[in-house]
Amino acid sequence: MDIRRLWREDAGSAVAEFSMVAGLLTVLTLSVIQLGLALHVRNTVIDAAAEGARYASLAGGDLAGGDLEAGEQRTRDLITAAIGPSYAREVAAANDDYLGYPAVTVTVTAPLPVLGLLGFSDALEVAGHAPLELVD
Repeated sequence: MDIRRLWREDAGSAVAEFSMVAGLLTVLTLSVIQLGLALHVRNTVIDAAAEGARYASLAGGDLAGGDLEAGEQRTRDLITAAIGPSYAREVAAANDDYLGYPAVTVTVTAPLPVLGLLGFSDALEVAGHAPLELVD
């Protein structure tokens, strides 16, 4: 047999090409799905923090104009319902000034998913702000 002829022959190369391309496409597809999951977790936590801040800033709470514990609990409930309780462990609410106005700030520190829902703990920190509703 001529070695040059064997070198140019492409019998059986389709199987090798398919397995290489399929592996690459699988990794690419799973990476895009993981990125979508991480963005979903981030957006859910941001929305829950903002909703908790709005809930805490409503008039009728304590003398400062809001009920911080209720805002924290609302944030925890929303995150737990959407993602899970492990993402709602560190929630804090405080009265402060935001852009020069009295406001309630709810801060959430949560894991950032890297492989499925597993990831780096305390890698994602978001804050939601809402103007404090004061009744004179």
